[in-house]
Amino acid sequence: MNYIILTYSVYLVVTILLTIWVARTLFANGRIFLIEIFHQDATLADSVNKLLLVGFYLVNIGYAVYTLKIWHTIDSTQTMIETLSEKIGWIILVLGAMHFFNLFILFNLRRKAREVAKAAV
Repeated sequence: MNYIILTYSVYLVVTILLTIWVARTLFANGRIFLIEIFHQDATLADSVNKLLLVGFYLVNIGYAVYTLKIWHTIDSTQTMIETLSEKIGWIILVLGAMHFFNLFILFNLRRKAREVAKAAV
């Protein structure tokens, strides 16, 4: 097997596993925020949480596949590791950015839900 195919394989496996781990973490821990945002409607919160999970998978795995192409020759283990670190590093940065974006949105929605709840009292 040549280095480029091995690099593609490792890249996709690591990227998909990282995406699954981050998505499950967001899914499990985001539920409480969504329940509060949707005024204790757990059914609606769970439904939205599942939709967010699917979207997260689509965006991240789509980006990983889109950026799969390697534009230079990989002719050694060193080059393979360097290429993987660069590509996986970008994926980690994208996952981190999406995580913080999700938190930003959840906290803003939570703040608005609390304001609505206070105004209703």
